[in-house]
Amino acid sequence: MNENFGPRPGARDQIAGVGFAMLLVGPDLAIAEANPAAESMIGISARRLMGRSLLEIVNFEQQHLVDKLRKGETQLIVRGLELKLGDARIRTNLTVSPMPVHPGWRVVTLSEMGQGEQLNDEERRANLRGPAVLAHEIKNPLAAIRGAAQLLGRKAKEGELAWTRLIADEVDRIAALIDRMQRLGRERAEPIGPVNLHTAIHRAYETVQIATDLSVTWREEFDPSLPPVMANEGALVQVLVNLMANARDACASADYPQIVIRTRFVSGLVMNVMRLGRSIKLPIEITVSDNGPGIDAGLRDHIFEPFVSSKPNGQGLGLALVQKLVRDMDGRITHERDETEGWTHFRIHLPMAKPEKAA
Repeated sequence: MNENFGPRPGARDQIAGVGFAMLLVGPDLAIAEANPAAESMIGISARRLMGRSLLEIVNFEQQHLVDKLRKGETQLIVRGLELKLGDARIRTNLTVSPMPVHPGWRVVTLSEMGQGEQLNDEERRANLRGPAVLAHEIKNPLAAIRGAAQLLGRKAKEGELAWTRLIADEVDRIAALIDRMQRLGRERAEPIGPVNLHTAIHRAYETVQIATDLSVTWREEFDPSLPPVMANEGALVQVLVNLMANARDACASADYPQIVIRTRFVSGLVMNVMRLGRSIKLPIEITVSDNGPGIDAGLRDHIFEPFVSSKPNGQGLGLALVQKLVRDMDGRITHERDETEGWTHFRIHLPMAKPEKAA
């Protein structure tokens, strides 16, 4: 053993270092141990979790899972399970592993999977790299087509000018679409630093307001005490513009269209960032909510994937780009539909900027 690294960590320290939630549950489903990741995910300290029933802490809405948990000796592996922790709904991977040497005792693990984040970073980059390369190859002939249309326009008769303008306009539209595809495949993230969250929100709001004539009621519910977030200001404004514009379009058909922008501090939310090789805290939450009819249920699990859109004429690149920009800022974005109240929520979670050191 290399003495410079100190003694080998014990089992408790090893479990404490695991990035996903682990709970030790007794025969009566009472929680006996919880690692720091479990405290972060559930939002309750290990000391307060001790002795409480797993079913009291985690709301399993699927009765067959509750029945299997109560049997005691059943091993479970469930992917993409929707659970309710407190007021939040999250999609998780669940494992329940019996301990043969200790009958009735089980180890429960929970790892959160954000919507559209089922792929790891390498798979996602590979999936987006193909469209970006294709886009690059298409741009050269598009430029030639536009140039040819301009030349024809100079020689065209008055009645033919509309056709040459149509060609040029369609080329411009396709070129703009290709630019968005290339941004999706770009691997280098924009630099990040401290950003005033509410300044970015107001910039995005002003941009969306200029481009709309719809009568929509906008409401702000801000926590003015929030510290700066770690982000790229331009990217964050673009993310918010996309979400606000989508919310505006989504609620346009409502009797009284409403959009609410909320900011708040949430403790305990942690995400594993594969490219950084560590977990980071995401305590700053921005929510963009609208009272429109919501996204089709069949699309909700795929809305952050490229070329998936609920709009009749949408290309399905807006939310895919939004997620990429949020991930580049080491944050996450999720979607939630509240059918009871009739609201759709998009939540962004970002890291807090580190306090500047005094000179």
